[in-house]
Amino acid sequence: MPEPEITPEVIEEHGITPEEYERILEVLGREPNLTELGIFSVMWSEHCSYKNTRALLKTFPTQSPKIIVAAGEENAGVIDMGDGLGVAFKLESHNHPSAVEPFQGAATGVGGIIRDIFTMGARPIANMDSLRFGSLDSPRVRQLFRGVVAGISHYGNCIGLPTVGGEVNFDPSYEGNPLVNVFSLGVLRHSQVARGAAKGVGNPVFYVGPATGRDGLAGAAFASQDLTEESAEQQRGAVQVGDPFMEKLCMEACLELLATGAVAGIQDMGAAGLTCSTCETAARGGTGIEIDLAKVPQRAPDMTPYEILLSESQERMLIIVHKGREDEVKRIFDKWDLPWAEVGEVTGDGMMVVKNHGEVIATVPAAKLADDAPLYHRDSKEPAYLEQTRALRLADIPALADPRAALAKLLSWPTIASKNWVYRQYDHMVRAGTVLSPGSDAAVIRVKADSYPALPADAPADHVPDKYLAMTVDCNGVHVYLDPYEGSKATVAEAARNLVCSGARPLGATDNLNFGNPHNPELFWQLKESVRGLAEACEAFGTPVTGGNVSLYNQNPVGAIDPTPTVGMVGLVEKTEHITSQWFKDDEDAIILLGQAVNSDDPLLGLGGSALLQTEHGRKEGTPPPCDLAKESALHDALLGLIATGAVKSAHDCAEGGLAVALAECCISQLTARNTPRLTGVTIDLEELDCPRTDALLFGESHGRVVITTSEAEAGAAIERAKLLGVSAVRIGTVTGGETLDIVIGETHFSWELNELHDVWWNTIARSMEQ
Repeated sequence: MPEPEITPEVIEEHGITPEEYERILEVLGREPNLTELGIFSVMWSEHCSYKNTRALLKTFPTQSPKIIVAAGEENAGVIDMGDGLGVAFKLESHNHPSAVEPFQGAATGVGGIIRDIFTMGARPIANMDSLRFGSLDSPRVRQLFRGVVAGISHYGNCIGLPTVGGEVNFDPSYEGNPLVNVFSLGVLRHSQVARGAAKGVGNPVFYVGPATGRDGLAGAAFASQDLTEESAEQQRGAVQVGDPFMEKLCMEACLELLATGAVAGIQDMGAAGLTCSTCETAARGGTGIEIDLAKVPQRAPDMTPYEILLSESQERMLIIVHKGREDEVKRIFDKWDLPWAEVGEVTGDGMMVVKNHGEVIATVPAAKLADDAPLYHRDSKEPAYLEQTRALRLADIPALADPRAALAKLLSWPTIASKNWVYRQYDHMVRAGTVLSPGSDAAVIRVKADSYPALPADAPADHVPDKYLAMTVDCNGVHVYLDPYEGSKATVAEAARNLVCSGARPLGATDNLNFGNPHNPELFWQLKESVRGLAEACEAFGTPVTGGNVSLYNQNPVGAIDPTPTVGMVGLVEKTEHITSQWFKDDEDAIILLGQAVNSDDPLLGLGGSALLQTEHGRKEGTPPPCDLAKESALHDALLGLIATGAVKSAHDCAEGGLAVALAECCISQLTARNTPRLTGVTIDLEELDCPRTDALLFGESHGRVVITTSEAEAGAAIERAKLLGVSAVRIGTVTGGETLDIVIGETHFSWELNELHDVWWNTIARSMEQ
């Protein structure tokens, strides 16, 4: 059939502006055909080109002496962890697909991020996720939540990778537009880093993996537009269908092939599928590439070149092979029972040439397509809503009538409540490397010798020491909504604090910037300010950004989501004995608060944007607590120093819900070997802490605070050591081993039965999902 005429309507349907079309004409020197228009549509979409954010992303710190592969060079960054070993990790989103088809959207998000890791030559060893939904009172939200969790569980469990932690938050702003951000981490030797470049003119290009279908068609373009009911229905076919068993075969085969040295370049077919993998590898290699679509395995009849190029069918790889070593590729993929096809070769003319049965159907300069997408500097202005939210004064917040009831209410708030309903569906112990399971400040995994990809058959055996890695994902979207700069600084600080509380020194960070439509100046201002805060904090903590993802157009017809710059961070635990969990340990242990109890420079005393303000007063207002990066850094160094002395038995940071919630979680969050709760009572005396309001003292969310325990004998020395390092430290209580949490403030005494607190904290989400 003849291709349709390229009309302004067709151009608009492809999400290409008139100005961008003029640029395409300049690049090609002629009018594009429909297939070429589709190629530009996906490659110049925000999802693939970052055309609205590239200038901002360049402000991130991306270099350090430990960086092996920097952000933007490849599919994922790689950081040195000593002894010739590296860690690759990345955070990606699958938001719009999960809103349309929650199970497959989430499942294929997991598959895609895993491919990004083993494409680097690393063996994936652990996953995490960061999820956002509307209110659980909504049947539709419960359906989305159930489907997303099932999809993540299905893919991770089937492929045999532990999902070791994450976060789940609920807020009305995510109604209809959930966020599904998935993190994966893998390990490798320095010598095993693989590159995604089409090197070597004349080298053959192999397609590996299942046949191409019509699922996932133009998914990158779908992710680069506002999500509406109409667009969701139209783009249901843009959601891919995943097969974790096929991915497992593909991963093992690719890692085995990489060990042979036969691979000149490797790239997964993720967003924009075959189009992206071909033009990006050619652009990185400074070469060209030619493929014939008739050689591409196809599972649907009568597929057009347009469909084959833009399909995002899953579990597919593009491999550039050193000429003369084709038989090794065929042997390994036949061994793993994986489909393969030799579809083209590397050329030296810089062009991406696509043929179909020998007939040229697309000719585009590869580097222009991959690297020279339009770059926009969008208008920005401070959002009007901030005038109202900043107007909140401490006097406007009524005194808390019943702090005892407030704590139980906070612990049952889905954002704070235990996420066991989620993680009990994940196999977080597979591979037998999980040291700290979901439920503490950060996950910790043991990286054993068998975690690394195999060496070539003729390579001498090497001794690989055990390593211990901690990982976390964090973001307080409400704080970012109320102050994108301060809230984003605090997001990085909380991620680093969670690692430090687990005994790890942070190595590096990855981010997933989830925001609304960048054409709206107020929403773009949120993004600019957020990036400024993230960059400043990552610089302060020495945690370079190794890569990540930008997900824009996250909004429904009512409005945009709260700006959500999710941060994933990885740290290294130097010694096994430094691994620290959050729950209280032994009777008579001293409980110490590190950091200033309440930031007196904050006019709202930590109540701005707090969980208490939302649950008790129904207000998402105020200025969030400021984040002092110098004080945060001092706290991290002091805590790591204390952990290294062996004095610290537990450590837990104060975040949502403040000090009272942190104390309660330390009392109720431990599980015994039989998977039953171990409740540990404490007596707390806050008389020495200076604060004019009880609600701010108990539930304010000032940053830079950690609750630790030591033995009675070590308490005095620990406090003095912290003070010498410039960190406020005060003993606030004792572990009693009883059945209650008791807090005394002067003449006032509050007492909570731990079994009641545990019940609402542990069971709230499960009960909501039974509705």
